[in-house]
Amino acid sequence: MKKGLFLILLTVSLLNPKTGNAQFDEDQLGAWYMYFFNADFNESQFGVQGDIQYRNWDIASDLEQLLLRGGLTYRPTNANIKFTLGYGNITTGAFGSNNATTAESRIYQEALFPVKFGNRFYTSHRFRYEQRFVENQDFRTRYRYNLFLNVALNKPEMEQNTLYLALYNELFVNGQRAIGDGNSVEYFDRNRFYAALGYMIKKELKVQVGVMRQTTDNWGKNQLQLSLHHNITTSNTKS
Repeated sequence: MKKGLFLILLTVSLLNPKTGNAQFDEDQLGAWYMYFFNADFNESQFGVQGDIQYRNWDIASDLEQLLLRGGLTYRPTNANIKFTLGYGNITTGAFGSNNATTAESRIYQEALFPVKFGNRFYTSHRFRYEQRFVENQDFRTRYRYNLFLNVALNKPEMEQNTLYLALYNELFVNGQRAIGDGNSVEYFDRNRFYAALGYMIKKELKVQVGVMRQTTDNWGKNQLQLSLHHNITTSNTKS
């Protein structure tokens, strides 16, 4: 129990509260609608995972980003870790009535390491390295670390009909500052802190509703998040 409380305090402490001037309305609540999936091939160490995210500057109509991402996963034998090699396609929209968009292709590698504490505390450490090809910018890389924590509330285990608390904190660090045409970015890219309630509909399907606070050196903004998490199971059928 003490370990679980420590992890909650550590996650909250990682939140970077810096805010400042931005070219959009920081007080306007945005919304991200997301679908995550993963599947392990039957009797194989390989699988696939991915996500579709529709992000808005506001609740519904002002496109911030459309993100399509997928990758091939690998689980080593007798090791509780999962590696992913993936690709993402991201369309970023301008704030307000401006309909301009920017395209990005992104290759990424990640390692996901889950750790369970006691009966109710489920943590995961995710390390991700990205190679980013942003329209009209120089190639650059980015490092990401995410600490996830799910806490079962009405049951001692994460099983069907479990209500749970979902927290995460993710730190983004740029690998390079120069992005072309004399422009540059900071090494600290952004921080995301998220708190939500989740419900496990069944073992393979859960839903979460919460708020994510995203901050950079210059601005901070709250985002409503609604997400569906789907573990796709495969099995052999014999006739």
